Amino acid sequence: MPLSSAFIEKSFSDLPGWSEDDHLAAFAAFRRSAFHAPIKAYRTGSLGVDFNAFADAYAEARAVSAPNQLEARSFFERHFAPTLVAPDNGSAGLVTGFYEPEVEASPVRTERFTVPLLSRPADLIDIDDDNRPAGVDPYLAFARRTDDGPVEYFDRGAIERGALAGQNLEIAWLADKVDVFFIHVQGAARLKMTDGSLRRVTYAAKSGQRFTGPGRILSDLGEIPLEKVTMQSIRAWFKAHPERVDEILWQNRSYIFFREAAVDDAALGPIAAAKVPLTPGRSVAVDRLLHTFGTPFYIDAPTLTAFDQKPFRRLMIAQDTGSAITGPARGDLFAGSGDAAGEIAGMVRNAADFYALVPRALLDGGRR
Repeated sequence: MPLSSAFIEKSFSDLPGWSEDDHLAAFAAFRRSAFHAPIKAYRTGSLGVDFNAFADAYAEARAVSAPNQLEARSFFERHFAPTLVAPDNGSAGLVTGFYEPEVEASPVRTERFTVPLLSRPADLIDIDDDNRPAGVDPYLAFARRTDDGPVEYFDRGAIERGALAGQNLEIAWLADKVDVFFIHVQGAARLKMTDGSLRRVTYAAKSGQRFTGPGRILSDLGEIPLEKVTMQSIRAWFKAHPERVDEILWQNRSYIFFREAAVDDAALGPIAAAKVPLTPGRSVAVDRLLHTFGTPFYIDAPTLTAFDQKPFRRLMIAQDTGSAITGPARGDLFAGSGDAAGEIAGMVRNAADFYALVPRALLDGGRR
C-alpha cells in the first residue's frame, strides 16, 4: 500500500520547538508499543503507514533500555522522517483531551452508591457487514442476540431504566450519575473502593449507537454557548439542573460496558486500544482507520497551554482511538489520571498542526 499524498514531506527543522522537546519521554511511550509489536501486528491505516516498516525502529527500541535525551532524539531522526498531515477539510487540525477519572466506589449497592458500572452482557454480539441483518443501521458494530436474529441493542435510556436488571453485571457502584457518564466518555476509570483498595475499569464494549455529546445538546438548547462548552461547564450545568440530567444524557443513546483491569503502574494510564498502557502527556488517540498505532506524531498547538503553561509542542505516540476522533489531523491527548488531569483534559479544544513521523523507507516506496 503506497503512502498517501496527505503526508507532505518536511524536515525536522520545520517542526516548531522540536529541539526543545523531551524526546526521552516520547521514546519511553514508543518503546511500550515496540514490546507489543511482536505479540500482534497493528493494523495498517488506510493512509498507508505500513506497520511492517516499523520493524527496525521497534527492534532497536526493545534493545535500548535507557537512552539519554540526545540518543532519544537521534533515534527518532534516524528512523523517521517528518510529514505534515493535511486535514481533510482544508482547515486546521484539532486536538481535544481525555483522561482517566478517579472516583469513589462501592462493591455493593448502598444508600449512597446507587449508580452501577456494568460489564458486557451475554446477549451483546459483534456485527459487521457479513452478519448485519437487513434494515439494521450500517453504523452499528454491536447488536442484541435474539431468537429471531440480531437487533439493535438497548440504548442508554433503556439500560438506565432497568433493561439489564437482574443479570449481575454490576462491577461497582458509584454515587453520581454524571460521574458515571464521564467515565463512559473517557472509557476507563480508577476506582477508590470503600475498603481502601484501588481498582480500574476499562472499556469492554458498547451498545453501538452513535455518540451524542451533552455539550452540543446544551448548546443547541441555548443553555451554554458553544464556545464555552467544556467538561467543567457541562458539569456545572448538571449540578445546577439535577432534575434535567436524564433528559440530556439519554439523548446520547450510546452506552459503554467495562471490564476490570489491573493497576500495575500508578504513573501510567489504562491499557487502551493499542494494547499498551497510556503515557500521560505522550499518548494520543487517533483515527485508527486512517492511521497506524505506534506512529509518532509531533503536535504543534500554540494556543494550548493547559499542560505546562507554555505552547503545546510535543512528540506523541498513537496508542488509542475513539468514535469521535475522525480525520487525518485529529487527535485526543491523554492528560493522565485523577482530578488534576481532568482539569487539563476538560479545557483542551485547540487548533493544531500534525506532523506524522513515518518510517523513512516509506518515502522511497512511492505514493498514491
